[in-house]
Amino acid sequence: MLKLSNATLSDLPAGVSGPTYDRSAITPGIVHIGLGNFHRAHQSWYLHRLMQQGLAMDWGIIGAGVRAGDEAQRKRMQAQDYLTTLIELDPKGRSAEIVGAMIGFVPVQEDNAALIAQMADPAIRIVALTVTEGGYYIDPVTKAFDADHPDMQHDAAHPDSPRTAFGAMVAALKLRRADGIGPFTGQSCDNLQGNGAILRQTLVSLARLSDADLAEWIDTNCTFPNAMVDCIVPATGPKELELVKSFGIEDTTPVTHENFRQWVIEDDFCAGRPDWDRAGATFTDDVHAFEAMKIRLLNGSHQLIANAGEVLSVEVISDCMNHPVIGDYVGKVAKTEIALQVDAVPGMTPAAYVDLVDRRFSNAQIIDTVRRVAFDGSSRQTGFILPTLREALAKADPIEGLALSQAVWARMCEGTREDGTKIAPNDPIWEKLTTAAQAAKSEPQVWLDQRDLYGDLAENAAFADRFCHWLTLIWSEGLETALRAYVQG
Repeated sequence: MLKLSNATLSDLPAGVSGPTYDRSAITPGIVHIGLGNFHRAHQSWYLHRLMQQGLAMDWGIIGAGVRAGDEAQRKRMQAQDYLTTLIELDPKGRSAEIVGAMIGFVPVQEDNAALIAQMADPAIRIVALTVTEGGYYIDPVTKAFDADHPDMQHDAAHPDSPRTAFGAMVAALKLRRADGIGPFTGQSCDNLQGNGAILRQTLVSLARLSDADLAEWIDTNCTFPNAMVDCIVPATGPKELELVKSFGIEDTTPVTHENFRQWVIEDDFCAGRPDWDRAGATFTDDVHAFEAMKIRLLNGSHQLIANAGEVLSVEVISDCMNHPVIGDYVGKVAKTEIALQVDAVPGMTPAAYVDLVDRRFSNAQIIDTVRRVAFDGSSRQTGFILPTLREALAKADPIEGLALSQAVWARMCEGTREDGTKIAPNDPIWEKLTTAAQAAKSEPQVWLDQRDLYGDLAENAAFADRFCHWLTLIWSEGLETALRAYVQG
């Protein structure tokens, strides 16, 4: 068993590819906050591919985190020189490669002093983030900045010792302005439509709470490109740790991923960028259409699958697609309702994209759990599904399946599966959701009256009527019966 490190790269097992570039020659250019599996299988991989071509050697990645648990990850990765084994799970077979674009990891500190200093380094020209859809301090209904959140209040009161990534970015930009270094690009890599604009809103709004002049400087000088990111990347657990050993490698932080990637980026970088397009990314002035297609049809469908799978005790996404009714339910909602609110993009129609998503979700090599996908539904439902529902209502288009999806989510949030087992908390506001879901068993409207999630949708008679119908049917006759009734029309 080969222990992964710089010293062992020349002895990789047969069939496992590794860096062909000199890692000692890499210099930093990017700080990435939230260095989880997705980043290492996606953005880091694109940069690695450039380095394999002898390019972008001055764009090395420095990882960072702001949670206490990130320190354990830093130590694991440091012990193997920040190398990662990526295992591609293709239905035709598995393959592995070692990615080496990451060259450091900032020590986690309560006041984020080390992170601030790293981002203030003139060599850093991009600060990127994957902090989850719910991590940007925005109101889920209005999408406005949540200035009253305790984290934002803390960072506004203590701008030089912030607790959040955004506070640290503001503090670093303050130092760069004072030292005449200039701005960096803020690059969100999360599944948010208009993710760059949202990141701009969070940073500028937070800065304005303590320093209006700095906020204006950030808004004027920094850039925040919108982007669409796409690759299914399961969480790493015991199975993945054993899988990497089957390739003859000892790696404490391996990552598995599907045999598909897409990255569509707005070309708006104030301090330069790698030529990611030479590794397969797409630069375009119209990210919005790509974002809408992916977020609504892929991420939205993911939520439909995971909520139903959780209630019916189907643990893996690919098994949900083979279920007698879950796959048909998701396919019908996607094709006949969501696709109507999605425009075509170059080379892809909404209908063709639905078929692509079906194939990807059906990949049995990907052991992606419904629990992972269903996590933080309060952010994902409001980001991936409710905007589609609003547009469909405005156009008087079909909403039957979309209304049903909200009833399925409410059923899941009640906290038990149909087999009687308990669903462990899986949302930052799980207790609130469970209270509402339990009350909705007898009074369905209670669920919609969560104005922090639904806003004025609760007052839409057409939506409320169909939601109440479906939730009542689910509780009286079971989820599978309700799904079948929808599929059969």
